[in-house]
Amino acid sequence: MSLEDFKHILRIAGKDIEGSKKSIVALSEVKGIGYNLAQVILQSLNISPYLRVGFFTDKDISDVESAIKNISSMGVPNWYLNRRKDMDTGTDVHLITSDLDFTKSNDIEREKSIMSWRGYRHMFGLRVRGQRTRNTGRKQTAVGVKKAMGKPGASSGNAAKK
Repeated sequence: MSLEDFKHILRIAGKDIEGSKKSIVALSEVKGIGYNLAQVILQSLNISPYLRVGFFTDKDISDVESAIKNISSMGVPNWYLNRRKDMDTGTDVHLITSDLDFTKSNDIEREKSIMSWRGYRHMFGLRVRGQRTRNTGRKQTAVGVKKAMGKPGASSGNAAKK
């Protein structure tokens, strides 16, 4: 490709990506796609991971987007997917961008509504996954005792004395 065909900014899976980045790094910028999954996608499409994204053709971009939408149909093992045995459908799916955030917040709200132990921990802002809380994870939410600055009702020291 020539420099005239270089795209400085392109959109992949709803994310604006700078064209000067390598393809493996650019794909891993999409929320829900990590470095390893980006490598698997690029290998299955026979695209060099070191090629700059700005040099992608329109066919390459459409191939990458269709691969991201149908990751499970590309022959990727199920353990690569980020949502296995979905609560509603029971299938293995891979979520990206806002779908990932929305599903995560729905899962937390479901835990809270059924009053599970994890739901309680989420409600009170405590650690959920069994970490210790005796010494770490303090967010300065405790209110300390404020020291009184003189007698209540007394005027400041700058007032004239009789």
